[in-house]
Amino acid sequence: MHETYMRQALLLAREAAASGEVPVGCVIVREGVVVGRGRNRREEKRSALSHAETEAIRQANEALGSWRLEDCALYVTLEPCPMCAGAILNARIPRVYYGARDPAMGACGGVLNLFMEDFPHTPALVGGILEEECRVALGAFFRGLRRRPF
Repeated sequence: MHETYMRQALLLAREAAASGEVPVGCVIVREGVVVGRGRNRREEKRSALSHAETEAIRQANEALGSWRLEDCALYVTLEPCPMCAGAILNARIPRVYYGARDPAMGACGGVLNLFMEDFPHTPALVGGILEEECRVALGAFFRGLRRRPF
């Protein structure tokens, strides 16, 4: 089940890469139904706020007619950064599943873990879902960038 949703997030990550974005994809699921989808769109929208998680949270809020996503699970290909972890906390998402760890910006254990702090709503966290596939997608993207002439 978790792999099914992470594969959907991976498809979104590949769409992001095809558009020149860092390949991160995210889906939000409620009662077995995907209610939010997002992929990185920072370059496209020229916005530091357009991460996969925030895009998916926005779509789920609209789909459900609420800012509270208390009965949802979030699946993302890369460990959330501090901004996205904050959005997850504020949306009250109770379960977060991620693929690859982010040792540079990760806020769920990569650098620090905001979900272990004393916030009133902290999600359960599971990392490593299809980790190798998520890591390969990121690695291929960054190798391609390094090969490009300036």
